[in-house]
Amino acid sequence: MQQVLEGIRVLDLGRYVAGPFCAALLADYGAEVIRVDRVGGSEDRHIVPVSELGDGALFLQANRNKRSISLDMDSAQGKAVLHKLIARADVVVANMPARTLQGLGLDYESLRRIRPDIILTASSAFGASPALRDRIGFDGIGQAIGGLVHLTGNPGQPMKAMVPVVDFATAMSCALGTMMALYERKHSGMGQEVGASLLQTSLNFSSGALIEEAVLQVGRQRTGNRAPHYAPSDIFRVKDGWIITQVIGPAMFRRWARLIGRPELLDDPRLQDDGRRGEHGEWLSEVMAEWCARFTRDEAIARLEEARIPAGPINSPREVLDDPLIRESGAFHEVAYPGAARPVPLVAAPATLSRTPPRIQRRPPTAGEHTGEILQELGYPPAAIQALREAGVV
Repeated sequence: MQQVLEGIRVLDLGRYVAGPFCAALLADYGAEVIRVDRVGGSEDRHIVPVSELGDGALFLQANRNKRSISLDMDSAQGKAVLHKLIARADVVVANMPARTLQGLGLDYESLRRIRPDIILTASSAFGASPALRDRIGFDGIGQAIGGLVHLTGNPGQPMKAMVPVVDFATAMSCALGTMMALYERKHSGMGQEVGASLLQTSLNFSSGALIEEAVLQVGRQRTGNRAPHYAPSDIFRVKDGWIITQVIGPAMFRRWARLIGRPELLDDPRLQDDGRRGEHGEWLSEVMAEWCARFTRDEAIARLEEARIPAGPINSPREVLDDPLIRESGAFHEVAYPGAARPVPLVAAPATLSRTPPRIQRRPPTAGEHTGEILQELGYPPAAIQALREAGVV
């Protein structure tokens, strides 16, 4: 069955997560993606290594369904190869500061001189404003500057998320923007630049708190795992671990009060709406903690689910991998990877389509694994390919 993006060619010059995962999502839906690696392997390949060669966990997740060409882009011959790749591409993905893009000839004006209808998807740390565009940053910086870190953690100790949420969300925004640019190109015949930044993603995540502060000037502070706007909403210890539950709205609060055997709370004037319950959240968390301490994790969750109150276990990575319900949902696609002692459980794309579903059909590439075949497709004869190898260009 033909996929949505079949026939679309993507050149991936991204690094780390925001660029490469955007390209991986496009590949999941059928695009042909070529990753351009540095000769010997790029700098993002070895973070959180899981294989004998040091290939990293995030690299594997963000680079499935791609082929790899290794290329010295600083050499004249390497630039010539790069220009041939660009001329065949519908989309170029590159998450770099504007100055770096220009230095490599990957800015939009340079690309459109090679192919007028090309789409450049270029995310950065802080966006395109002159004061910020050349600054570099990673996921944690985006979390911090956008307000997420200030709101997370315990009083006196700000804390960032230890998974790169801003990176991945930026990648998803880039994939969405690329799809819209491709859709628009069908009508106009013109390319354009798709922009995104870690900062803008982080600001979107913080938007509720930012609007609240602008209008009410409340000076919101950290409250640990307890939500400040409704209650009880917290993480609670049970006999054999931890669970999370969130009680929002009057109907759910009524069900919760009856479930724990405290119907008198329904008449308490301090608890008549979400805002007031949030103000007394510390006390309500103590009430809920007493109830949770009586049960195992499965028992507590079963009772909460029966009362139609959202709840879930605090799973470790091992528990996620071993959870039969998660595995049966099709969440993982296991692939063998060179040097990995066990199959790699790549996580499937977050959005499914009923007729033209995303697919993981190709394991992540080793550095330069497909250099020869890609150069042949560009018209290089075997002798020329060998000469490029001997010169260290590929």
